[in-house]
Amino acid sequence: MGEIFKGVTLPKGFQAAGGSAGIKKDHSDDIAMIYSTAPCVTAGTFTTNQVKAAPVLFDRALVHGSGISRAVLINSGIANACTGKEGMDCCRAEAEAVGKCVGIPADSVLVASTGVIGQQIPVDKIKNGVQMLAPELADTEEAAHRAARAIMTTDTKPKEVGCVVRIGGKDVSIGGMCKGSGMIHPNMCTMLAFLTTDAAVSHEMLQAALSEVVPDTFNMVSVDGDTSTNDTVLLMANGLAGNPEIAEKNGDYETLKAALLDMCTQLARKIAGDGEGATALFEVTVKGAKDVSSAKILAKSVVTSNLTKTAICGHDANWGRILCALGYSGVPFDPEKVDLYFKSAAGTIQIAKNGTSTGYSEETATKILSLPEVTAIADMHMGDAEATAWGCDLTHEYVTINADYRS
Repeated sequence: MGEIFKGVTLPKGFQAAGGSAGIKKDHSDDIAMIYSTAPCVTAGTFTTNQVKAAPVLFDRALVHGSGISRAVLINSGIANACTGKEGMDCCRAEAEAVGKCVGIPADSVLVASTGVIGQQIPVDKIKNGVQMLAPELADTEEAAHRAARAIMTTDTKPKEVGCVVRIGGKDVSIGGMCKGSGMIHPNMCTMLAFLTTDAAVSHEMLQAALSEVVPDTFNMVSVDGDTSTNDTVLLMANGLAGNPEIAEKNGDYETLKAALLDMCTQLARKIAGDGEGATALFEVTVKGAKDVSSAKILAKSVVTSNLTKTAICGHDANWGRILCALGYSGVPFDPEKVDLYFKSAAGTIQIAKNGTSTGYSEETATKILSLPEVTAIADMHMGDAEATAWGCDLTHEYVTINADYRS
């Protein structure tokens, strides 16, 4: 599997564009489009929050209905959440505008929004933005990059991935972009992710692959414990690679799923590392758990612990907070069998053995924790199951960003 960073335009037949429709106060880029020259089998996963934004309801109906799409229109700045009938009407108007401008059926257009909850989207600005984007659609890396920038809110950098794998004797490409920085919590987040592939695959197998990958990637990310109203992951496959269609769970299916897992893992890590105000990506790996479900619960409990996150911010090896977070996870274990480690590019140090301190060097621990990517490892010594969760440290800047985000 070769990694290529061309983003969503890497697969054959996909184009993208990004620009400013004047939705954001600072007039930075705030609208993007992904377009396929051929119809796409489409899969999706969506927020588990009972309060669902209009685009979530709109896209879910398409994915679970015809399952065929040609384009996605995304805006940032306003979430189109808690907007009632007007919000749904806006989604339909967006789809119709895209359909008219690029010459495709309106019912093959998906929409997505991210930003402030409770505000209505200025539809006229969106329509003008669509007219601006349509002639700019291109299959270049630059076009993909501008689209990735246009969907950002409090993100500090665009997040893109791409790879090529060999399936059925053909080169199959997968590209992706996502946004997410705050209101991020397991079971998806204020996170929008868009994946494209030229693989030939049935709708059933595409949805199965995405549904199997998301729980181990995007659902293992937490920045602040808030599950958003707008979470959406969309995967479009146009079949232009020419591989034999993947219509069952065979070797080709496993190859495609493994590539998707890698791409989604990379995107999930990018989201966690770019958490609002973050100075470090905080990875938590639980080993030796009784089963995978227990390992996931334990890892999420640590990665969402505010006390642990502030310790990571201060480069403080306060390992008692980790053991405490494991303890309130609800998973039964013997605290006197737990081993804890910290790891980074500066090295690895064991800080607890059988639930008590190893007498480690605070100076060495601080050095390890001072890097921008830090891992905590907990070995439960109960079985062979393992899981990893991703988050970030909690800083003063997080409060600063969110104290006046709306105003």
